[in-house]
Amino acid sequence: MSLVKFLVSKTFFKQILLAVVAVIVLCVLMLWWLKGYTNHGDFETVPDLKGKSISVAQLELDENNLVMQIQDSANFNPDYPRFSVIEQEPVAGTQVKEDRKIYLTLNPSGYRKIEVPDLRERTFRQAKPNLEALEFKVGKISYEDNIGRDLVLKMYHKGKLLKPGDKLAKTSVIDLVLGNGKRRRK
Repeated sequence: MSLVKFLVSKTFFKQILLAVVAVIVLCVLMLWWLKGYTNHGDFETVPDLKGKSISVAQLELDENNLVMQIQDSANFNPDYPRFSVIEQEPVAGTQVKEDRKIYLTLNPSGYRKIEVPDLRERTFRQAKPNLEALEFKVGKISYEDNIGRDLVLKMYHKGKLLKPGDKLAKTSVIDLVLGNGKRRRK
């Protein structure tokens, strides 16, 4: 039998028809299985967790069959309580599948600590922007007898003398002792 005769024969067309039917049946079975396996059409709504504590967030996620995944803490945000959720991904109201991970960013316990720079023997005009750039606040300014007018002599935080390299939380208030331009009296 030649190849051309075989390609136009009844046997060949039967085999093609059987193969097409088998592929269609397999596709239908696969789609039916996938629909059940992936819970097609079943969604959970992501709750709004911003400003809530970790324990409350965990309870709400458990109620909605979702999984909590805590990411690294962000910079301290004074608008939110400590250790509360300040960001979430996906956002509230999003439709997701059951057991989806919800990524949470938490508010740390406070501002991070920053090294106090060495500002001794610098003028107040130089020291103030330097402190403000590091997000410290300049507090009370007092003067001592020293020939260098407005020269930083000492720095204090809550009455404690600061040394260069000490670490303070961001937004801490630093009091400065400056020279008044007069010679020390003996």
